[in-house]
Amino acid sequence: MAAPIRPAYAVYGLVVLIVAYVLAFIDRQVLNLLVEPLKRDLGLSDLQVSLLQGPAFGFCLALAGLPIGRLVDTRRRVSVLCIGVAIWSLMAAGCGLAPGYAMLLACRIGVGAGEATMAPSAYSLIGDWFSPRRQGVAAGFYSMGAYVGGGLALILGGALLKHLPASQALPAWRLAFLATAAAGIPVALWVAALREPPRREAEPTKTAPSWRQARAWFAGAGGKGALAVNAAVTFAAMASYSISAWTPSALIRTFHLAPHAVGLGVGLTVITAGVAGSLSAGFVGDALRARGLRDGRLWTLGLAALLAIPLAASATRAASPDLTFILLWPLIFLVTMAVGSGPASLQEITPARMRGLQHALAVLAVNLIGLGLGPPIVAAITDIVFRQEARVGQALALAAPVMLALSATCALFGRAAYRRALPADV
Repeated sequence: MAAPIRPAYAVYGLVVLIVAYVLAFIDRQVLNLLVEPLKRDLGLSDLQVSLLQGPAFGFCLALAGLPIGRLVDTRRRVSVLCIGVAIWSLMAAGCGLAPGYAMLLACRIGVGAGEATMAPSAYSLIGDWFSPRRQGVAAGFYSMGAYVGGGLALILGGALLKHLPASQALPAWRLAFLATAAAGIPVALWVAALREPPRREAEPTKTAPSWRQARAWFAGAGGKGALAVNAAVTFAAMASYSISAWTPSALIRTFHLAPHAVGLGVGLTVITAGVAGSLSAGFVGDALRARGLRDGRLWTLGLAALLAIPLAASATRAASPDLTFILLWPLIFLVTMAVGSGPASLQEITPARMRGLQHALAVLAVNLIGLGLGPPIVAAITDIVFRQEARVGQALALAAPVMLALSATCALFGRAAYRRALPADV
């Protein structure tokens, strides 16, 4: 049996998970700043690029998450995650070496397969490293890795596009993919060195619940509560991925800004607003729960999505880049609060031996629907409705508010189901 994990080691383990998550989002989102040179060199449309941003990556990440979730519930979690980090890093390097669109698409699928290990492994480990009263804050710190990584992807991508010694054989966008993938193997080895914690449960067992037991739980009150949380988070994530995918291009096309300037401005905004929103989700949710509001985490999610709607409708239609950046900060902060409230909400209602499966299902919904459909919806509005790539900001301003309204509706109307799903002693 694994030795108990001390609080100091739990914090150390959380830091390692955050670093791995930062790396995952750098490899995942550096593409968002490479849209223009990629389109030019490979002759792609916005819709083809959106398939790289969303479905090719997200569908594989989502579908691979289900069997990986079961592995997380039954096998050594740090080993599962170590292999995943190595796979996605090698596939990210493959994106930089791909000779054409088909191979680039295949490598993005590989990145998704590797990253499918991240969320189920991390949230299962966090659930056993930290007490229930601290899981909201721990999940908030972990979630901020997505925004640090997403922001660094834009900052580093812009800097690499400007300063790397590109050639005709290896243009700057290819070198950017290779450079951001380089840290993968050291991080994989660091993850492998972590100690596996014992699983936290009232009556320890050696096996995860059977598929019949899992189906019974999802068919009952627990499943209805999880459905409310997953639906709300999925629509908020759809808005988040759409904003991150197309805001850089909207700024470049509308105001003719240099990619490195856009990367720095949007990257810093994503990091600061994303980290603040992620941590606020944890602290606010924990505080409301401590005051006796049993559905406090869902209140946090729903109200944040609701408040973000007018900002999403105006940020990428602003008259100047400065105004866009001013509106972008609170928009990303609120959307991050909405998305960041989901994991701790699921932790509260899910039995310990089903957390890997539960978070794999959450990843399935977020990536299959949120990432898989969000960026392509914006691209389709741009290509098919407006038929002008310069109007991508207007397309985003139409789509994102609808996504956020759906998120707020699912959260605020799902509170009763969520309360029924909570254990009696929580």
